[in-house]
Amino acid sequence: MSRFLTAALYKFVELPDFAALQAPLLACCDAHGVKGTLLLAAEGINGTIAGPEAAVRAVLAYLRQDPRLATLEHKEAWAEAMPFHRMKVRLKKEIVTMGVPDVHPALMAGHYVKPQDWNALIAEPDVVVVDTRNDYEVLIGTFEGAVNPATAAFSELPGWVEREMAVGGKLAESNGRKPKVAMFCTGGIRCEKSTALLRSKGFDEVYHLEGGILKYLETVPEAQSRWQGECFVFDERVSVGHGLREGQHVLCRSCRDPLSEVDVASPLFELGVSCPRCHAKTTPEQKAGYRERQRQVELAKARRTPHIGAQQVGSRLRRSLAAGSEAGDPTKSADKTGR
Repeated sequence: MSRFLTAALYKFVELPDFAALQAPLLACCDAHGVKGTLLLAAEGINGTIAGPEAAVRAVLAYLRQDPRLATLEHKEAWAEAMPFHRMKVRLKKEIVTMGVPDVHPALMAGHYVKPQDWNALIAEPDVVVVDTRNDYEVLIGTFEGAVNPATAAFSELPGWVEREMAVGGKLAESNGRKPKVAMFCTGGIRCEKSTALLRSKGFDEVYHLEGGILKYLETVPEAQSRWQGECFVFDERVSVGHGLREGQHVLCRSCRDPLSEVDVASPLFELGVSCPRCHAKTTPEQKAGYRERQRQVELAKARRTPHIGAQQVGSRLRRSLAAGSEAGDPTKSADKTGR
C-alpha cells in the first residue's frame, strides 16, 4: 500500500514580497502532486503538505532555495491514505491569527525548551504551564497540570492573558514579580506568538516547548511522558499518540470537532450530519443538506472516486456557528495549519 509523507512547517521571517511567492509556490506543489495548505504573510510561512516522499521533499527543497527560508524546519509523519484533498496557497495578514499588532515572534519569542528537558521544567512548583490551543483540542489530551484557557480560537488568548494578569489570576504578579510561564501547542507556532505576547507585557521568564507536542510525542518515551490522552492534528488522521501513532478519534464532518468512541455512540451522533456538540446548533434544513452530502460521499466511495464536499461543508458550518456567538471570530479552519 502506498504511504504518504506529511510535512508540517512554519517559520517566522520577514517576507514583504509574500504575495509574489504565491503563484510560483502553488505551481511547484501542483507539478509534484503535493496537496495541503500553505499560508503566506509578511511575518512568514505556515502550513502542512502531503504526498509521495520524493514529491514532498522536492517542495521543501524549493522553499529552502529562498535564502530567507534556508533554515526552514519541518516535522514528518506518515499516512496510509492521502490526508488532504487539494492544494491551497493562501495570503494572510498573519500566519496564525492572534489579532495583536506589534507582536513579532522572530524577535520576541520566549526561551526554547527541548522535549527531553520539558518534564523537569513543568514539574517545578512555581511554573504556570499553559496550553495555548483551543478547547476542542485540549479536551482530548494535554500535559498533566496544564492550565486550559478554554478558548474557541487563538485570537481569544490575548483576552485570557489580560484577565489572568489581574489580581488573583494565574498570571498575576506575586511579591512584585511576574510568574515563570511555560507554554505549549501542537507544533510550536502558537507558542512562539503567545510567548512573544507575554514578553511584550513584561514577562521575563517565559518558555515554550520546542517543536511542540508533536516533537515531544516523537522524542520522549511513553514510559517517561507526562502527556495524557491524544493530540489533535489538522488533517485526516484527526489525532496522534506517543510515537506519532494514529489515534482513536474521528472527525465530525459537520462541526469538525474530534470525537471519541463515547461521542460516536451517542444518539445525537449521525455520520456526516451531527455529533453531541453540534446537534442542537443546526437546523433541520441544514441537517437535511448534510444527509444529502453524506449520501454523495458514500456514492463516491462506492464508485472509488474522491469526494471533497465534507471538508467544504464542515468549514462553512464552523464559520456559521462561530459567527453566531462572536462576529468575526476566526474558525477552527483558520487554525487548520497553525499548530
